[in-house]
Amino acid sequence: MAILVLGLGNTFMTDDGFGVRAVETLSSRYRFQGEIRLLDGGILGLDLLPRLEEVECLLIIDALEMTSAPGTVFRLEGEDMSRAFASTLSVHQMGVRDLLAVSELMGHLPQEVVVWGVQPECIEMGAELTATVAAAIDPVIAGILGELRRWGIVCDPWLTEHRAPIK
Repeated sequence: MAILVLGLGNTFMTDDGFGVRAVETLSSRYRFQGEIRLLDGGILGLDLLPRLEEVECLLIIDALEMTSAPGTVFRLEGEDMSRAFASTLSVHQMGVRDLLAVSELMGHLPQEVVVWGVQPECIEMGAELTATVAAAIDPVIAGILGELRRWGIVCDPWLTEHRAPIK
């Protein structure tokens, strides 16, 4: 089963970089056994389309405008994803909607798509997550590890902090 963990966001816009920071954290803390790729999708939008070919399970991590308290964690799938990407927090979220639609038209939509995200506190110029959103990294990572294990991926912690390359 081919699995793609896709971290989205702009790391120069404070909390908008949440998805990318979460993928970096996964890469530095865990090694994975199975057919899995971790990808820093940044703000690439439709440029990510070739990466979805032959992917059976897609896990997207992103900052989501859900009109909730900052730092609130969300797990979405199915129709709930439409609500998450209906109000665009930034340009890349319009791209996610389009990416999934075009992927479906081309017959490459993964069988299962799950979104893990957090309500941002601040989307302004800055390279660091706010403390409120940074505190959501560990709960989101725990949820993602659960998804990956459910999909048959073995997740082993590195013995020390590791900087594995993100593809």
